[in-house]
Amino acid sequence: MFETPDLTLLGTEIFMLIMACVVLVADLFVKDKGHKLTYLLAQFALVFGFYYTLKLGMATEDATIAYAGSYIFDGMALILKLAIFITAFIVLVYSRPYINERDILRGEYYMLVLFATLGALVLVSAHSLLTIYLGLELLTLASYALVASHRDSSNSSEAAMKYFVMGAVASAFMLYGMSLVYGASKTIEIGLIADAMVGTQSLLFGMGLVFMVSGIAFKLGAVPFHMWIPDVYQGAPTPVTAFIGSVPKIAAFGMIMRILVEAMPSLESNWMMMLIILAVLSMGLGNITAIVQSNIKRLLAYSAIAHVGYFLLGMIAGTPDGYSASMFYILVYALTTVAGFGVIIFMSRAGFECDTLDDFKGLWQRSPWYAFMMLMTIMSMAGVPPFIGFWPKLEVIMAVLNADKDLVWLAVVAMVFSIVGAFVYLRIAKVMFFDAPETDAELGSDLSMRIVLSLNGLAMLGLGLFPTLILGYCVAVFA
Repeated sequence: MFETPDLTLLGTEIFMLIMACVVLVADLFVKDKGHKLTYLLAQFALVFGFYYTLKLGMATEDATIAYAGSYIFDGMALILKLAIFITAFIVLVYSRPYINERDILRGEYYMLVLFATLGALVLVSAHSLLTIYLGLELLTLASYALVASHRDSSNSSEAAMKYFVMGAVASAFMLYGMSLVYGASKTIEIGLIADAMVGTQSLLFGMGLVFMVSGIAFKLGAVPFHMWIPDVYQGAPTPVTAFIGSVPKIAAFGMIMRILVEAMPSLESNWMMMLIILAVLSMGLGNITAIVQSNIKRLLAYSAIAHVGYFLLGMIAGTPDGYSASMFYILVYALTTVAGFGVIIFMSRAGFECDTLDDFKGLWQRSPWYAFMMLMTIMSMAGVPPFIGFWPKLEVIMAVLNADKDLVWLAVVAMVFSIVGAFVYLRIAKVMFFDAPETDAELGSDLSMRIVLSLNGLAMLGLGLFPTLILGYCVAVFA
């Protein structure tokens, strides 16, 4: 007798899929100039998805593996999904005034954001290699289309092509590595792969690990797999840059935990060495190269590369404290990233893109409040106390020092490059507060964006004064 499976755990993903299709159909039949209906439907999907996931987390005490071992709902998946919903919601608020002033696919934009968000949700709850790959591809395919959404911009088209080609290479690396691991373990389920590796020295496992770490590094934009990041950040529409610089990073943390920590704990010494190389190169090249950038989006792109290096420090520590520190880092980074790009969107207007450092000249004279918001954001990125960005950087460095793996040198390298990186953000502050403005054009946007941007900026200080509001949940996940 056929039994209907319990789809409660998949409720969030099913609802997001339905709403993405509803947004697509609604955009075909309801023609309003500002696409207000599709925007509201997309935001409703994110809000209700957040609510359902939160209720599901409150009703589910222990980690639950379902659907033939391909899906897991645990504390890490809960926190990451909630963070994905919040981040995507903020990005959509920032996106609406920007895309309404430009010839960008509006209804399709909201639909693609929902599909990309769905891919991220699948990725953080994936418990088999097949589910991981499906979530990853859904996320990245929607992201390619988002980058190309500004059809009249040659920079956007070029960025989309580069993103597609490099993303395809990364996916091929991931898929080949997964096939090698499957060939050696005869299973695609994460838990069974870990069991199959115990006591074995199969070359296939080692080769699969190399290819999968390379694919992960491509997706994160870690050096030396970073070449697509600056061009895509610069060429994509700014709201899209805010999205791909935040939501996929949160999802990538879940993917790394599932593949490296849960599926390959017996190869920890191998992947730890690879991550050390990626971290040092990323911190070094990201911070140093950012110094000479005059384009603000490229500057933040190289800053993102550097932050990937710091984020990997917690993974390198290989301890529960290290994993919670990395999780804390990626959540805070996502929040600060959308705040930074939010200010850039706020300063842009029809026919004008705020994309160089010179565009920030005299922002203090033109709009003191939003200059203050940007100041708190870049100080958080630099890791200056008491802003929230200081705490995750401290946590990952302390995790490395306490890991008992003779990695003191790595912590010293991280601190040195933090000082180098601080100069990058001080350049932005200097331009905003001490240079004369080059234009007196009025700055303005709709009320919802001004409110959310203000709250986003104030969160840099508020959460910095009470960091346990986020850190406590991250620690509880790995306790």
